[in-house]
Amino acid sequence: MFRETNRRSVVKGITWRVLATSTTVIIVYVFFGRLDLAIAAGILESVLKVALYWAHERAWHKLRWGKERISPFNLWFTGLPSSGKTTIADAVFTELEKLHIPIERIDSKDIRDLIPNIGYSRKERNQHLKRVGHLIKTLQNNSISTVASFISPYRESRKALRNMVENNIVVYIKADIETCKQRDTTGNYTRALNGEFPNFTGVSDVYEEPKHAEITIDTDVMTIDEAVKVITSYVKRHYIK
Repeated sequence: MFRETNRRSVVKGITWRVLATSTTVIIVYVFFGRLDLAIAAGILESVLKVALYWAHERAWHKLRWGKERISPFNLWFTGLPSSGKTTIADAVFTELEKLHIPIERIDSKDIRDLIPNIGYSRKERNQHLKRVGHLIKTLQNNSISTVASFISPYRESRKALRNMVENNIVVYIKADIETCKQRDTTGNYTRALNGEFPNFTGVSDVYEEPKHAEITIDTDVMTIDEAVKVITSYVKRHYIK
């Protein structure tokens, strides 16, 4: 399989324009027998067609008829720490970028780096996710979809987020707690078990499983590639016609 390069496309466009103009020159010369008139007609035709094409494109650009707005959506990845949320969300984001739609990636760690000392109590987590919901809503007002990954352990905060944003798709990344401990490369589970991390989800704090998730991915039985296919297929089927 070969891919058309930009250079090849440009050269094709130029050669086509030369061929079309040459045809006009030949036709005028055959009918009128004047080379100067034929060349002038060819030059005039090229200039006029470029100008008309530009005007035609600008006019159609301003017309809204026939355009369908892609309604912005939010893919909300939730699950235990080290369940695979970030890894799968990153892979899904990469696939959705290929569709050339306005889309942004939001991850819990990035937001907490921007807003330090947020805290991990139930009240602080809920307040934090309201801020995130406001950010997503602002992006959606500019027709930008989002792929967000947050532990978001409480049902009330996920419900509040659903009410705030448009087309919220909850993706529950399901994994057994023992599997999450095995996947943890940071040692956070061990430190939480030793009492170093209070309010650590899955150890010293609860994780309330979603009851109405649009998509559930069991990472104990499903590969990353399979998960990405399921999630992107859902998005394409419901939001990208």
